[in-house]
Amino acid sequence: MTNNPPRCKPRAGCSFPESPGAVGVSSLAARGTRGNDGFPMSSQAPLLQRWSTEVAPASERLDYWVDAVCEGFLEMNVTSPARDHFAAELTSAPLGALQLNRVRGCAQDVYRTPRAVARSRQDYFYLLCKTDAAWLAAQHDRQVRLLPGDLLLVDSRHCYEFHFSHTCDTVSIELPILWVEQWLPDPARACGQRLDGQQGFGAALSAFARALQPEVALAPPAPTALLTDQFGALLALTCGGAPPRVANGAALRTRIEAAVRERHAEPGLTAAAVATGLGIGDRTLHRALAGQGATFAQRLAACRVDAARRLLADTRFDRLTLAEIGRRVGLLDASHFVRLFRQHTGLTPGTWRRARAEH
Repeated sequence: MTNNPPRCKPRAGCSFPESPGAVGVSSLAARGTRGNDGFPMSSQAPLLQRWSTEVAPASERLDYWVDAVCEGFLEMNVTSPARDHFAAELTSAPLGALQLNRVRGCAQDVYRTPRAVARSRQDYFYLLCKTDAAWLAAQHDRQVRLLPGDLLLVDSRHCYEFHFSHTCDTVSIELPILWVEQWLPDPARACGQRLDGQQGFGAALSAFARALQPEVALAPPAPTALLTDQFGALLALTCGGAPPRVANGAALRTRIEAAVRERHAEPGLTAAAVATGLGIGDRTLHRALAGQGATFAQRLAACRVDAARRLLADTRFDRLTLAEIGRRVGLLDASHFVRLFRQHTGLTPGTWRRARAEH
């Protein structure tokens, strides 16, 4: 496998025409705003988003596809032996903490380079499954050949390569880093390894992953939390360990804090709602947080302020008013947003934004 792919120009905040019949207004709306930990920050209903090379002239389709990959996933380089007749499509939709992606297209080689890793603002794990042909991949100095139905876990904080010699028809599920770390004690051990999709728990995970097409997010067949927990449990079992126990206080606090991060953008979010979603009682939730000297209100406020700071620090969101920033983190009252932000940072949101611009 080559280690010298061509360079990819930095691509951030790109916007692409939608293919005929596409659903959604923009890739940002479809994916939802996410924090540095990768958990969704939007309470919008899931939208289906598509990028298709059919909207570009034939001579520009591979370049269009590189841009689409950089926007829909992360910054990566793509080459193809079929450049003159290239065609590909990416379909994507969020399902709770996960992002469901389906890629279809011609033969291609995909590279996550050191330069792209260094520039990355957000990172994720990805679980890939391809069913129509064998393919090659590499990460952590591991080179593997995957058979149809096999699975591959990769970490975008490290370089990787995918080589699709026939088609790139693949399911790729984006997984927040903290979410994966709740299910796998040592994710690095599983990355870059062939996960056998032909037998045992790997076969169950392969079937489940292939069933998680983006369209499933529009009308989930079961509660989203149930689907994502089932996926996490199968991932843990496939990678060689039982799902983590949640009986102890530290593990329960981790689940509660993850749920608050995932849902903090919901206006009026309550401890009761989070407890119900986790299948525990209100008092259990409060006792778990009290074990670290914290309250639900404090955790929720901290999540919202952290999310607001990330939006205010990102120039792509400069067009948003401060009131809209507050709304996106679950604070519909603009004055309440300003007070809470000042309480946690010592500055108003406007002062925070201006200070960033001056630097």
